[in-house]
Amino acid sequence: MATPPASAGPSAEARAGRILIVDDKRDVLTALRLLLKNHVGEVHTARNPAVIPTLLEEHTYDMVLLDMNFTQDASSGREGFVWLNRILDIDPQAVVVMITAYGDVGKAVRAMKEGAADFIVKPWDDADLVASVRAAIKLRHSRAAADRAAATRAQSGRQARTKPQPEAAFEDIIGESRAMQEVFTTIEKVAGTDANVLILGENGTGKELVARAVHRRSTRADGTFVTADLGALSESLFESELFGHTKGAFTGAAADRAGRFEAANGGTLFLDEIGNIPMPLQAKLLTVLQRREVTRVGSVESTPIDIRLVCATNQPIYEMTQENAFRQDLLYRINTVEILLPPLRERGDDILLMARHFLREYADTYQTDTEELSAATQQKLKAYHWPGNVRELRHTVERAVIMSEAPVLQPDDFSFSAPMQAPASDREMGLDTLNLDDIEQAAVRKALSKHGGNISRAADELGISRKALYRRIEKYGL
Repeated sequence: MATPPASAGPSAEARAGRILIVDDKRDVLTALRLLLKNHVGEVHTARNPAVIPTLLEEHTYDMVLLDMNFTQDASSGREGFVWLNRILDIDPQAVVVMITAYGDVGKAVRAMKEGAADFIVKPWDDADLVASVRAAIKLRHSRAAADRAAATRAQSGRQARTKPQPEAAFEDIIGESRAMQEVFTTIEKVAGTDANVLILGENGTGKELVARAVHRRSTRADGTFVTADLGALSESLFESELFGHTKGAFTGAAADRAGRFEAANGGTLFLDEIGNIPMPLQAKLLTVLQRREVTRVGSVESTPIDIRLVCATNQPIYEMTQENAFRQDLLYRINTVEILLPPLRERGDDILLMARHFLREYADTYQTDTEELSAATQQKLKAYHWPGNVRELRHTVERAVIMSEAPVLQPDDFSFSAPMQAPASDREMGLDTLNLDDIEQAAVRKALSKHGGNISRAADELGISRKALYRRIEKYGL
């Protein structure tokens, strides 16, 4: 269970802060409580994540420091992601910082994409951890202040300052690159038809935004737009969520319930992460699409459906069909028209176009005087490889606007979730130098690139410890 709060810190600002630390190691909780009690007003701790919903109902926390690995799963971080999403479901404004002893860039990127404010690896540096906690609390306070300001403007009848419109005519989809112009053209061509659409692209590239753009331009625009994240559905819930169920069909089915297919009748159904569903469920989905009717779990009666189907995945779905991991007949059914979204790193000046748009948006939201990106900042943003794509860019700009107090954002205002990636030519080992530092830096870059930023694997490849690799990353500013 949770411990009582620790004593308040010395300053008025610190006394206003209340944080929750969730970790199954008693010694970790003790160390964190002793470290942070002098920097925040109240420190609550819990060893069992199951008490999180109760604690969130009883208290309002400025931030949650959440372990990623509990006793059921020692290293994958799966439990941490489950509880991160649970916290954000309960309190969408919650600020969560993830902490783990098994840190790698992939987890950091995923944590940021799923809503975490920061990511800390054990063993932590005390100063860095305190700085992260302070930044998280400031983020929570800034969001709350922005919400209060918006409510005040609405109650007084005054209009908020008009937010700038995106530089492209596709609502929230911003881009002037050739690749994005091709995407816009395809959307315009396909939207007026009822053809099934498959959207391919990495996480964070905006697949749902494209799906909504297709819906808004279709003859079904007045109908509903229903989404289903298939990657988040367990096999036991798949049929119930998509096809519905009858009362008493299984334990917990207290009443008849329509599934996503029925809810989207007359409109558009967006099936996200379709590449993640197992083969047996692919067969059931194919049957529904072929027959254009659904049968609720626990029923023998079928209901006709009239939907526009849009699917999306970040998986190599064509390779999956060759490996018998995805049904080829289902792929044919869902991809009458295909839209490929380019990763942000391949979109050139779109990076700065969107960064400026997000800068204006968050400067307005948080009522700051931040107005510009310095030339050095622009260079840094374009040089970064953005593994989290547009979603990561939005989060990064928001954080910079909140934390900076200057009208012009500088390179130091931006922190990234992965090491900076060098140009391809610099990542090759064929260097015209015998300088040991240059050779070592090139080797570290190549190992990080080869293993997608995974610290543990890169360290193994280099034959050094993770701690030694971190030292070299810091030494060379990677």
